[in-house]
Amino acid sequence: MSVYIGNLSYEVTEDSLNAVFAEYGSVKRVQLPTDRETGRLRGFGFVEMGTDAEETAAIEALDGAEWMGRDLKVNKAKPKEDRGGSFGGGNRGNYGARNRY
Repeated sequence: MSVYIGNLSYEVTEDSLNAVFAEYGSVKRVQLPTDRETGRLRGFGFVEMGTDAEETAAIEALDGAEWMGRDLKVNKAKPKEDRGGSFGGGNRGNYGARNRY
C-alpha cells in the first residue's frame, strides 16, 4: 500500500518529497505523475514506505500540514480502478431509450 499526497506545489521534486517522508521511516518509492501533454506535474503524488506503521505515522503527521505554501492532503492511497476498455459513457444500453415511445 502507498500514501497519496494531494495539493502538492508544482515545484516539488521526488528528492524533496522523499526527504519529508524519510522523517517517518524508510521510503521505498516516490511517484510524481505528470500530465501527458504538457509534462507538468499534476499536483499530487504517491510515496511507498517500508511498513504500515511508518505510513500511518506519516499520514497522521502530514495530513493538513503546510509545506511549500500548500496545505497537504495525505491519506492511504486507494487501489487504482480498472477503467475497462470501453469508450464513452456507462449508459450505453439505454442510449435513446427515452425517445422510443
